[in-house]
Amino acid sequence: MTRLFQWKWPLLAPVFGALLTLAFAPYGYSYMALISMAFFYRFCVVQPAGRAALCGYLFGLGLFGFGIWWVYISIHDFGGADPISSGLLAVLLVAIWALFPALTAYLSAKLLAMAGVWFRLPAVALVWVAVEYFRGYWLLNGFPWLQVAYGQLNAPLAGYAPLAGVYGVGFLLALTAALLTECWRVKTLRLPAISILCAIWGGGWLLRGVQWTHAVGEPIQVTLLQGNIAQDQKWQTDQRLNTLRLYLQLTEQHWDSDVIVWPETAIPAFLSEVKDFYLDPLSAKAREKGVDLVVGLPSYGAGKDYYNSVITLGETEAIYHKQHLLPFGEYLPLQPLSGWVLDRLQIPLGNFASGGTRQPLLKAGGYPFVTTICYEDAFGELVSRQVGQAAYLVNVTNDGWFGNTPQPYQHMQMAQMRALETGRYLLRATNTGLTGVVGPDGKILAQAPLFTATTLTGTIIPMAGLTPYARWGDRAVFGGLVLLVGMVWGLVKFAGR
Repeated sequence: MTRLFQWKWPLLAPVFGALLTLAFAPYGYSYMALISMAFFYRFCVVQPAGRAALCGYLFGLGLFGFGIWWVYISIHDFGGADPISSGLLAVLLVAIWALFPALTAYLSAKLLAMAGVWFRLPAVALVWVAVEYFRGYWLLNGFPWLQVAYGQLNAPLAGYAPLAGVYGVGFLLALTAALLTECWRVKTLRLPAISILCAIWGGGWLLRGVQWTHAVGEPIQVTLLQGNIAQDQKWQTDQRLNTLRLYLQLTEQHWDSDVIVWPETAIPAFLSEVKDFYLDPLSAKAREKGVDLVVGLPSYGAGKDYYNSVITLGETEAIYHKQHLLPFGEYLPLQPLSGWVLDRLQIPLGNFASGGTRQPLLKAGGYPFVTTICYEDAFGELVSRQVGQAAYLVNVTNDGWFGNTPQPYQHMQMAQMRALETGRYLLRATNTGLTGVVGPDGKILAQAPLFTATTLTGTIIPMAGLTPYARWGDRAVFGGLVLLVGMVWGLVKFAGR
């Protein structure tokens, strides 16, 4: 019986890690995050740090194994790798990202063994989001997928997103889970813990009704194009003219809109290859109709550099180059090892250049907007540092690499958080879905279905003003959380308990 008890936590850890994925889109069971994270803290409490780390790793295998299994689709179906190599690479990625819950568990177990429960609780919550931040921003250019705050988009804690972003929301969720765990263990904590929880969750519910930004102009009619070009056909040269004709036809149906947005790399050719015969006449027609176009395509820069870009056509012609590149998709980190491995597996990947952070905002419909290309909408600070002069947000994406899996829904959920954090409307045009219009409250106002060639027309309002999060950014949020934990530690030391 004792041996069974010893193996109980390792056996349950991957199960509860997998259950955490149910908090995210497309499932949307936000409170599963509390159940899963409460278990996470429970096994940290009852075990030494080394064993807690093992359970944390198994928890991570469940979380990422069930949460990002769709990378196999990208590698095998569209990357061209054989099933065995694709499976091994997918397992390797899951195994790497599972190290982060292991680190969180190890550090949490160390903290939870310390004296002073009122210090331990916020300290372990800070550890959770600090490890998420390191994973999301720094390692291999960042992988912020499955950060727990995204699963709270429709829950009361989302009210804190305009104040403190995803890491502030994640901190409060982790603190809630830790409080629930301590209430279970220590009966004398129940009354004060319940009071704190009511304040946190009640405050979030009240904050959902606060409008942090305000309208600065008349409504803008927008149309988003979703071409639904199959990924295995997209870059075939014999299909290029068909693709160009399709987007031209879809555009000509909506000259009554103020802004028309095409998806990421909607044009499967470099800017210089299509400028004279296609883009220049299109831009002239847009000016004649009084419409601004936002178009995604690759472009060459100086020397041998090439970029994943967005251009505006019509009244104002300008270009934006993607700045935050996708590792192992748009560039190869860990060179030369990664390049050698992928060459052996015969997986063709891009080697794009970054456009850098000092790029002026593009303008359409009479107002400047923040542009993000695909993966960039996963980084809150990238958006927030540009939003001061922007009236709305535009994201162009191609999630066709991942088929009919949870990935497009997870990606849309992250984009919704950017709208909520900044108090701006978001236009999101994708190749295969999910194309949509998102309001400043993070709610989807209109959405096109997956894998359908269609257009989506809606109305947005240009907004101004800064939410507290847009004004402060992630670094200030972390500084505030560290200060809070330090103050609690000081009070506990002063009180002698």
